Amino acid sequence: MRHGLIPGTRGRVRPMTLFGDPVLHSPCDDVTDFGPELASLVEDLFATMYAAQGVGLAANQVGESLRVFVYDCPDDEDVRHLGHVVNPRLVEADGLVLRGPEGCLSLPGLEAGTERYDHAVVEGFTVTGEQIRVHGTGFFARCLQHECDHLDGKVYADHVTGRRHRRLMRQVSRASWRR
Repeated sequence: MRHGLIPGTRGRVRPMTLFGDPVLHSPCDDVTDFGPELASLVEDLFATMYAAQGVGLAANQVGESLRVFVYDCPDDEDVRHLGHVVNPRLVEADGLVLRGPEGCLSLPGLEAGTERYDHAVVEGFTVTGEQIRVHGTGFFARCLQHECDHLDGKVYADHVTGRRHRRLMRQVSRASWRR
């Protein structure tokens, strides 16, 4: 991506992969080619995320089993964080564990109280192969953990237990988007 461009303006909106699709429940492959196809995928991820009014989107949510995600997410102080990470690794998740409402574009219209750490650090690369380190607190830390989970084949529902999990699964089974 070139500096000065608004992310996603050159991308196309892709269909969203929904809960239950095997691509959401399998670990994604590392990116090995940092060429124009990767840059196009990142643009498509931004376009799709914005069209769905999300704050983060992983490649497997559009059917691509690659370790890439994008974000445009505020933290708890309302500071905007905008970017992407290729081959991310969650290297720190610590601090307080907070249960907060969490939703997902692959489970549209649903949310559940999910426990996450209030601090997270992700290391990875940009589309051009430069190393990056992203720090997040509060809601942005939740976003980073959520997107890394996607690339490991997990969704937030996997963190919900007991009564909350049973209720969420009942809602999934009744959802209009369910196959």
